[in-house]
Amino acid sequence: MITVTRLDKRIVVINAEMIKMVEAAPDTIITLINGDTLMVRETVDQVVERAIDYARKIRGFSLVE
Repeated sequence: MITVTRLDKRIVVINAEMIKMVEAAPDTIITLINGDTLMVRETVDQVVERAIDYARKIRGFSLVE
């Protein structure tokens, strides 16, 4: 699950595994696999980073530097 902020500043938690697509148009729009869409304040890069971090946590991956 990742946390995002709607344009009206409400915090929403979504299942990152349900994300089908993230686009900037110019606001960031998240489309879920069931067709629902959310317009959020975060940038596309922030949403992608949160989704990747979530996937790493649940799959046990860590970055080696």
